[in-house]
Amino acid sequence: MTKLGQWLCGLALLGSAWAALALAPPGLRLPAPYRDALLPLPVYLLVAFGCYSLATVGYRLATFNDCEEAAAELREHISAARADLRRRGLRF
Repeated sequence: MTKLGQWLCGLALLGSAWAALALAPPGLRLPAPYRDALLPLPVYLLVAFGCYSLATVGYRLATFNDCEEAAAELREHISAARADLRRRGLRF
C-alpha cells in the first residue's frame, strides 16, 4: 500500500468515527463540553497538520546539505553541453 493509501485509509477511519459521534445516534448522549469540542475537531486537526507541515519544511530547509561534488559535476556537464552546441553551430 502506498503512503497516500495509508493516509486516505487513516483519514477515512477518523472521519467515519468523527461523523458517527458528531451525528449523535439516538442512544448516545454526549455531555455538552464533549459535543462542543467534537464539532470543530476537523478544523483543529487541519490547523495542527498545517503547523506540523510548515515546521517540517522549515527544519528540512534549515538543515539542507550542500553537495559541492554534485555542483562541480553539473558545471562540467553544462560546459560540455555548451561546447557541443557551439560545435554544432548554435550561438547563444
